[in-house]
Amino acid sequence: MWMDYEGYGMGWHWLGWLGMGFFWLIPLLLVLAAVKYLMGSRRSNTPDGKSKPDALAVLEERYARGEINREEYVQKRDDLKQG
Repeated sequence: MWMDYEGYGMGWHWLGWLGMGFFWLIPLLLVLAAVKYLMGSRRSNTPDGKSKPDALAVLEERYARGEINREEYVQKRDDLKQG
């Protein structure tokens, strides 16, 4: 009886640990993906960490303040949309 118990299932024991590892890996990856998604919306591409305003928004503000005329606004807007 003791001999039967000793050999039963010992070759498959590592699969249980592997399955448990995969079970905990999935929720961990989901949490990390959520954190990256939430932090990604607050980051910017500038080295100092400040958000960089959109070029088209700056152009529209300059036009609204009267710093540039309509022809210059239209030409720069078209350039921004092309490139």
